Order: sequence, then C-alpha cells, then structure tokens
Amino acid sequence: MARLVVPRDKIRRARSGAKEPQGANEMNVRRRIFFSTLTLALACAMPCIAQTKPAAAPAAKKSVPSAKSSTANARPKLVVILVVDQMRADYVEHFRQQWTGGLARLVNEGAWFRQAAYPYETTVTCVGHTTISTGAFPLTSGVVANTWYERDEEGGAKNVACTADSHVKDIGIGGETSGGDSPARLRVDTFSDALREQSGGGTRVVAFSLKARAAVTLAGHRADAVAWHDARTGAWATSSFYGESVPEFLKQYVMAHPVNADYGKTWTLLLPESAYLYNDPVDRRHVPNGWTTSFPHPLRGLPADTAPGPAFYTQWDASPFSDAYMARMASAAVDSLKLGQGASTDFLAVSFSALDEIAHGTGPHSWEVQDILAHLDRDLGELFAHLDAKVGRGNYVVAFSADHGVAPIPEQAVHDGLGGGRVSTAAIRRAINQMTSESIGDASAVAAFTDEDLSFTAAADEKLRKKPEALDAIVRAIEATPGVSRVFRPSELYPLPQTPDPVRRAASLSYFPGRSGDLIVALKPYWIFGEAAGTGTTHGSANSYDQRVPLFFYGFGIHPGIFLTTASSADIAPTLAYLCGITLARVDGHLLTDAVTQTSETHAPVRVVNPN
Repeated sequence: MARLVVPRDKIRRARSGAKEPQGANEMNVRRRIFFSTLTLALACAMPCIAQTKPAAAPAAKKSVPSAKSSTANARPKLVVILVVDQMRADYVEHFRQQWTGGLARLVNEGAWFRQAAYPYETTVTCVGHTTISTGAFPLTSGVVANTWYERDEEGGAKNVACTADSHVKDIGIGGETSGGDSPARLRVDTFSDALREQSGGGTRVVAFSLKARAAVTLAGHRADAVAWHDARTGAWATSSFYGESVPEFLKQYVMAHPVNADYGKTWTLLLPESAYLYNDPVDRRHVPNGWTTSFPHPLRGLPADTAPGPAFYTQWDASPFSDAYMARMASAAVDSLKLGQGASTDFLAVSFSALDEIAHGTGPHSWEVQDILAHLDRDLGELFAHLDAKVGRGNYVVAFSADHGVAPIPEQAVHDGLGGGRVSTAAIRRAINQMTSESIGDASAVAAFTDEDLSFTAAADEKLRKKPEALDAIVRAIEATPGVSRVFRPSELYPLPQTPDPVRRAASLSYFPGRSGDLIVALKPYWIFGEAAGTGTTHGSANSYDQRVPLFFYGFGIHPGIFLTTASSADIAPTLAYLCGITLARVDGHLLTDAVTQTSETHAPVRVVNPN
C-alpha cells in the first residue's frame, strides 16, 4: 500500500468562526478540491508514487514483515486503548481548534489516519468495540449488533444482548445490580487475551466503561478488573465471569468517589461561547425529561426528584462528569495495579460514553457535543500526564478511535437541503404481518426488527421458503418504503461475495449465520429508523457519517504524521500486536505499517486469516 503523508503545516485548520458545510455536496466539493490539489503536487514531485486502492475483502493468510526496536524497551510497558462512543471523524476536522489537552496531543504528536472508516453496515456500540478489541469484522467475530434474534441448534430462538450470559452474575460495587454479562458470545479472542497468553505471565488487563457491552468486549476473556455503570441503580458493576470478588482498589475507589456527590451540580460550558461552532439544531422540541433545552444543564433528575435516582444517573452518564470519572478511575488503576510499571506489558482500555448518551438527543451539530469533547480533551490531558509520570513518556502506546459515528437529526438534514426522514419499523412490521396473514396464513410472522435486521419466526420462515413468491412480495414492499435503499437476503451476503457494490459488501461483512436477520434493510442517506419526528438521531448504517471515525496512534514505536491510506479500527489490534511481538490468529484488519517506527528487534508477524 502506498504511503501518503501530508505535513501538518500544510493542513489548514478550521477557523473558530467557520461555518459547517450545509450538505454533503459542498463537503464533497471541498474534498475534491483538496485531493485534486494534493494529487497534482504529488504527481509533479513523485511521478512514480503508487495509487492508494480501496480496501479489499478480508485477506487470506497474510503475514506482516517484522521490525526491530531502537528504543530502550523491546516492547511497550503499557498498551492503552481509548474509545469515544459515537465520535465522528469530522469532529476532529471541525473542533480541534477548541482542544489544548489530550486530544490535541493526539492530533499534534500522533499518527492520524484521516480516512479511517468501518467497512461494514452494523455501526453500533457492541460491534465497534468488538472490532477494535479483536481486529475482526462481524462476519468473523460473530458480534452482529447490540441485540440480535438468535436461533439455537435445538430450534429455539430469542432476542439476546451481545454480552448477556445467564451462566454468570453481575456483581454490584457500591450498590445493587442485576443480570449477567460476559464475552461468551465472542467467537474470537481479543488483543488483550492474546497479550496475556503470549507474554509469559504477569500481564494485567483492565477495562472500564459506562456500558457493559463496551467494557466486556474490550476486556475479553482474561481480565483482572472490568467495571461499568448501572444507571438503573447508580451502582458500578462487574461480572462473576472475571472472579467472584471485586478488586479491592475498585471498591475503595467507588466508595471514595460516589456518583451521588455530583447530584445537583450544573453542566456549564467549558469555553467562551464564541469558541463554539454552529447554532443548535433546528428541532429540539423533544428534550429528555429533566433536561433543560440549552446550557446550563443542572443535573437533578426529574423535576419532582429530591434525591439521586435513575433519571439523575442517566443525566450523569450523558454529562462530562462521567467522562472525568472514567479518566480518574483509569489513573487509579494505574496507581493501584502499577500498570506499566512491571516486567510485562499491561493493558488498559477505557470507553468514554457521555458523547453517545447526549448526542442521541441533541444531534451532532449541538454545543453539547463540542463541550463534551472539550471536557474530554482536558480529561485525557490529565490522564496522559499521569501516564507520563507513572509509566514514562515513550513507554506506553495509545490507540484512539470510536465505535461508530452518527447521522444528523433528520429534520436538520431536511432543513439543510439534504433530504432524509424517519422509517417506522413498527409500520413495516404491521405491513409484513398483514401480507403474511394473507399469503401464508400467519399474522405474526415478524419475530424481531432490530437495527437493520428483520427476522421471521421459525414457522413463518419455513412457510416462506416453500412459497418464495410471498417473500418476493415482502421484499418489494419494503423496498418501496420511503427511505429504504436496498433489502438483502442471506444468499446475497453469505458466503462473502466478491462484489464491487459497496452497500452489498458492507452488509456482507456484517452478516453471521444464525445471528443476522432473514432480511437486511439498508436505508438511504439521512434516513434513520424511528417512530416520530423530533426524537433525536441514531446510527447503524453503511453511510459515511456512521462509518467514518477518528483513528490515532501515539507513543511507543509510533511514527507521527497524517496518513491518507485506507484504514479502519480493525487495524488497531494487528498494529498493537506487532508492537508487542504477539500473534493474532483470526483478524480481518492489517498492520498499519505507516504508523510504526522501524526498529532493531524482531517482532512476531501478525497473521491475518479469513476464516471463510
């Protein structure tokens, strides 16, 4: 793959008062002008440079050449993965002038893969975190959504959450919790699993998030400390899968820093108002109960609340207070477990969820999004300073990305001339059940419709197989729905087809037999699944605003620069594996050779295998 590096002083920074492009057309024009100018310059200076090609389907049995280390350590002392839930790639382009802390350090001193994007369709939290931690796409990892309709070998079926496990029990920290979570549904090991297994002992693995599905998928199968927040009760939680007792430092930290201490505090803007871009979205009529429509935002739960409760904990999750808490918890783990301070390479992963929690309601153009990131910039600056002091600058490596992006609020997109709208899954279900009532005598044929996967009951599926014209009619009816782009059947997606069709390929990379739907419904740009106007926005499509995410590497063994080569967050695990000298058996990503410094000690090749 050709390496295309743009000097930072040639990248024009966004101006504080700049106005965001009002539509995809204007953004595309700017992008074409930029790349046309860049291509002409490179053609004059380097006429023999190879052209970067789009990513192909997951390669089969590919090895990465080894490199050697010129640093004092052969391997990093600590590997850090940081994920910001729902952070779009263009946030870096638009908001970086607001940053002076940790995010600014990544931009100014890290390896920035500016064109990074997920190539698959199901751009949701559990899938994205699994891809980051394993290097595998859904067709390999088996994690196809946050929740899916799963059929078992005995003919049963049910809706399951991606980390739900009835064989284990969640354990409350500082309060009560319920349920059970584990990585049992992952069909591959994570990077941290391989690190712990292949490092010769002593490796410690820690993962935190507000969400169980983020913490568990980052932690993998062999973690020392895993925790997430239960907004139902305000407690923190872990799973008996990782041990029957809670790590002592976690108990002490939670008891010493209760979330309830933030009750009654107010979320105010961190920066002067003149620093924020754009006006607030067109439609903010449906503000979640208990929230004010604009800054400042007092965190008091429902109007009638006089003490912390579920509404307050949900607000807290969606505020900068939760991100700051996560960063401080990570620093406490570094101190208590002495991460990065022993003979082995340790692992720390933190997923920051506040952006996702708030932006589902406010949309990507809101001041809340910008302010969350401004606060996170400060929090990460403090975390990096702590790692510098405890582990040593240059002794740890950071991989930073997001699990997915997000669509604009449809009403905002319409206002900006982009079109768009909301597709009612309930209406589609009713229409299909009416059709199957007439065609196969089944008025309850649809078992589930989650994300873009529509599943039939086993009985209806069997009848539709015997009467294909009935299924054909259903497909045509769905495709005639305003906002629907395509409807795929399993035979079009599996086995993985060699196709130039990007929409079909994205759906194929998301498909896993027995877990994916009987029909996959892809939407047109700026359309989302939703039941009513003015109820925020979401993600989960193969459109670029959902697929494109930031991707940075920083620290040990990393060559800083801005790289325009094709990349995805699936490349994080193989690149980290290379730096740590370990082997990942089943990944779809690849080593980002642009990012790594050529060194003097041989590292283990990263084996990339397509199981299909």
